[in-house]
Amino acid sequence: MTLGLPTAMDRPHFIGIGGAGMSGIAKILAQRGAKVAGSDSRESATAEALRTFGATVHIGHAAGHLADDASCVVVSSAIRADNPELARAAELGIPVVHRSDALAALMTGTRPIAVAGTHGKTTTTSMLAVSLSALGLDPSYAIGGDLDAPGSNAHHGTGEIFVAEADESDRSFHTYAPEVAIVLNTELDHHANYASMDEIHESFETFVGKVVPGGTLVVSADQDGAVELTRRVRAAQDVKVVTYGESETADVRVLQVVPRGLTSEVTVVLDGSPLTFTVSVPGRHYAHNAVAALVAGSALGVPAAELAAALGKYTGVKRRLQLKGEAAGVQVIDSYAHHPTEMTADLEAIRGAAGDARILVVFQPHLFSRTQELGTEMGRALALADSSVVLDIYPAREDPVPGITSEIIIDAARQAGADTAPEHDKGAVPDVIAGMAKPGDLVLTMGAGDVTDLGPAILARLAN
Repeated sequence: MTLGLPTAMDRPHFIGIGGAGMSGIAKILAQRGAKVAGSDSRESATAEALRTFGATVHIGHAAGHLADDASCVVVSSAIRADNPELARAAELGIPVVHRSDALAALMTGTRPIAVAGTHGKTTTTSMLAVSLSALGLDPSYAIGGDLDAPGSNAHHGTGEIFVAEADESDRSFHTYAPEVAIVLNTELDHHANYASMDEIHESFETFVGKVVPGGTLVVSADQDGAVELTRRVRAAQDVKVVTYGESETADVRVLQVVPRGLTSEVTVVLDGSPLTFTVSVPGRHYAHNAVAALVAGSALGVPAAELAAALGKYTGVKRRLQLKGEAAGVQVIDSYAHHPTEMTADLEAIRGAAGDARILVVFQPHLFSRTQELGTEMGRALALADSSVVLDIYPAREDPVPGITSEIIIDAARQAGADTAPEHDKGAVPDVIAGMAKPGDLVLTMGAGDVTDLGPAILARLAN
């Protein structure tokens, strides 16, 4: 299926084009024939990958980077109002489009699956993209992380299905009108935008309310927040609800998840019949993500047995328990986990797969607001590791908050009995880990910031 290009997006300029969400939209537009340009704060493999698709990528932000004939300027919620390219757009009268509106426009005329939830969105979206592609359905997709190479987070397909990660952090997922919506879980996060679980539930209710008539909500039957959302939706909205999970009340029942080293064997009951398939990543939470993907694909008419077999071809996405390499008998794995629930899930998955191996964590907290609200829980999660090093908070889009530091996490970890130490110099971490690690150990670099850059440096130091 070939889709047209919205006129307003035939010459888009992206501010922050190298970001996970922005780069995917830019890539799809380039594949559809748009003249794509943009800027980013630093050079990256993603920026270079976009250039191979014909995009013009400037490094640094300056008013002169914005062409006078740009049809629109695309921004995310992370772009500050004083950005010089944004100011130039106002001078020139060029329309400013939020990232979510651009993605919604790209989904027009397709059969969209929108994947939402506090945790697991990227993995579940990736599972669907890989499995549907393996079946020859050539879906379009936009994911918040790369599958196997820079720029692999998005694709303009010829098929009718469009799989998109739906970001709840700024309520921008209210823009989408999916045929199938997945809600993996709902927890209190993104504290700058949500003050309570009630606000979270209301936001997800709005998202579900955007499902097209005759569409389907696929939702967890196990997670408390998702169960509450299901109760609210069934009482107030006319949408087909299919629940999945280990609960006896689940429409699609997960009978068992059997660890097989770094894989899992999953058995579900779907339409009254048992179905067993393999998930090629470790951990119960990844197995449940695969079941959500299976149910969503089935809702669009993809044969369940074929989709289950294809899901076994998914081998992970960058930064989601991604093996970076091994040196001196030590494996280094990268984890994007930055919320306590995610941290706990990844550490439990690695613990289950690692046997008696020691687990050493380099953790970088993400956002002052998140640390302020959840720092104690982060520290408790780190107690699942044998030893951990905690870096300073990665601010991302936030300004510092007085009194909010990594010490909140370290204190909580120590109170939980963890062997935890601060490290204020990120550049010193490879030496610190080299002094701690022994053959057979596993090292996790964990967090949503630039802690991911440490993996190769740690491996190089271990090798020496």
